[in-house]
Amino acid sequence: MMNIDLAPYINAVNGSDHLKVYGRIVEITGLTIRATGLDVSIGEACKIYSDSASPIDAEVVGFKEGKVILMATGEVSGIRHGSRVLPLGKNITVRVSNALVGRVIDAAGNPIDNHGPIDGIDYSLFSHSPNPLTRQRIFEPLDIGIRAINGLLTCGKGQRIGIMAGSGVGKSVLLGMIAKYSEADINVIALIGERSREVREFVEKNLGEDGLKKSIIVVSTSDQAPLAKVRGAFTATAIAEYFRERGKNVLLLMDSLTRVAMAQREIGLAVGEPPTTRGYTPSVFALLPKLLERVGTSENEGSITGLYTVLVEGDDMLEPVADMSRSILDGHIVLSRELSMENHYPSIDVLQSISRVMPHVIDKRHREYAARFIEVLSTYRKFEDMINLGAYKQGSNFKVDYAIKIIDRLRSYLRQDMNDLVDYTDSMQGLYSIFDEMEKGNA
Repeated sequence: MMNIDLAPYINAVNGSDHLKVYGRIVEITGLTIRATGLDVSIGEACKIYSDSASPIDAEVVGFKEGKVILMATGEVSGIRHGSRVLPLGKNITVRVSNALVGRVIDAAGNPIDNHGPIDGIDYSLFSHSPNPLTRQRIFEPLDIGIRAINGLLTCGKGQRIGIMAGSGVGKSVLLGMIAKYSEADINVIALIGERSREVREFVEKNLGEDGLKKSIIVVSTSDQAPLAKVRGAFTATAIAEYFRERGKNVLLLMDSLTRVAMAQREIGLAVGEPPTTRGYTPSVFALLPKLLERVGTSENEGSITGLYTVLVEGDDMLEPVADMSRSILDGHIVLSRELSMENHYPSIDVLQSISRVMPHVIDKRHREYAARFIEVLSTYRKFEDMINLGAYKQGSNFKVDYAIKIIDRLRSYLRQDMNDLVDYTDSMQGLYSIFDEMEKGNA
């Protein structure tokens, strides 16, 4: 009897591009879609063929009772029991190249600015963070273009910092200023969960034509599926990593990290995770460090400096996402509602803010003057109510007397018009002159 080795033929069939194995939809509940007949892994991309004109993108998010749990990144209308599911045999990727600069794309990397298709190579959305022992140390300051940050909350190239803000305190304007005025080679801006109206307003008004020339904007609006919002955050991070690998100093601005967490909460609850504090699921607290730790320096010359806005519900700085973000990030900038109500912009409360990298990227003189500024401002803040009521008697405390004399200069330093660029050198000179001129006047 002749023995025939079938292995080469089996391998040829399995490797054939012409053989497509489809699964079938058997259940749809809320955001989740369950299918059978699929040999897939977590994170694998799929196409769902429905009654709509084009297939729907989906991703494998779990398994249960022998069924594959999928979530779509777009509208699920048209999907029905028995709809075909085609696994693509690969994890999610985004197309990257220099052609992205100046463009506005969606969470999948598709252009939405009507300026034509974007050519490039496929780059995985999900990668590991750099080896902590091979990362370059942060030793060089990054000029943000905002006087209060440059002088008192200095950021380093490769730092990750959170912007903690409630609603309506000037967050979008501040982000636009940073994108326009920073010395980064490329900006990658992720607008996650924003209102559709605000996207165009940010691009045209806050960012402007000059800012767009060196920016890549990733958009996932509030009406889109939660999976699209999470993917938007990873798409922006992957694009930033691509340019970091090519030696660029990248500024990654994400607005907002809270909406990414909320989207992941929706996904977690939909697949059956137990809710914890304020309804957030365990996967939320697993996702945040995976996303944030990819940002920073690497073993090469490039860097990613990450600025993430965190929406604090009811101005509660201890809410779960804000609290965990502070524990992961290298500092935080707090935007104050009280300052914004006084028309004090940017409404940065430097007394509640901190840059953990600052001591490592500035010189001794800068460190001494910044500490002096904070000390004087803190002294005035403690006695402000007494001063305003007329209850403080001049001469009672030398430090308070000095703070009263210099407070207008401090407030002027912290204010900056949205159309004014203040570079790092001018920020330093302004900081030094506050105290030097005061001492000359008292001499």
